[in-house]
Amino acid sequence: MKNTALITGASSGIGRELARIHATRGRDTILVARREERLQALADELRGEHGVESEILACDLADAAARRGLIEEIERRGIAIDYLINNAGFGGHGPFSERPWESDLAMIQVNVLAVAELTRAFLPAMLERGAGRILHVASTAGFLPGPLQATYYASKAYVVSFGQAVAEEIRGSGVTITTLCPGFTETEFVARADLADLRMLEGRSGPGPRPVAEHGYRAMERGKTLTIHGLGNRILIEGATRVLPRGVLLPLSHQSMKKKSAG
Repeated sequence: MKNTALITGASSGIGRELARIHATRGRDTILVARREERLQALADELRGEHGVESEILACDLADAAARRGLIEEIERRGIAIDYLINNAGFGGHGPFSERPWESDLAMIQVNVLAVAELTRAFLPAMLERGAGRILHVASTAGFLPGPLQATYYASKAYVVSFGQAVAEEIRGSGVTITTLCPGFTETEFVARADLADLRMLEGRSGPGPRPVAEHGYRAMERGKTLTIHGLGNRILIEGATRVLPRGVLLPLSHQSMKKKSAG
């Protein structure tokens, strides 16, 4: 395999589009997600349309043993990972004190620990070769507190901080780390996280996953450390975090996260 990207969360949304974009460059992919049938369909598409190698590894990244098995299988096959795209992630709505702990723990495993563990597994070899690209898909949520999505927002804050910190550590090595922060995007994420009835989404439409993936992939190729997709998102994040005091920002964030049906 050549110019190989390991892409997590590749079965749908931004991850699937990142895999397609990578393949258009004539580069090979290892596709990772839980849904094996979707992965196989995508792998067949990439091979057929672009003539690249595309392997699938079905894996539940919320399972620590499964993550370790994924890393060991790649090592066993002797595959060099040239691009690591940490895209997998999910959210959930509701007061922290009432949400099932198993759901939030799985969220932390996927959104935080998988990102850190896969980076730690494949970054040293990239540094030894003096070449490699890593892309973390975070969120504009990583810059704000998120009442009613406390664990999700906190998990993305970790990715934003972690990505920038390690990128600085390895500056000048030939390896780069880019953290992509999309805003609201039209994917399966909204339905899975039970966010469809949120006040903040009323009357809003977001971009599809393709332009977000293209923005992030270009930023990764350029070696940019941090990128926020969409001018409106950049203005919102910079304005909210730099201008509004925390005592104003928290209640506003809380209100926006409430369901319209809650009154």
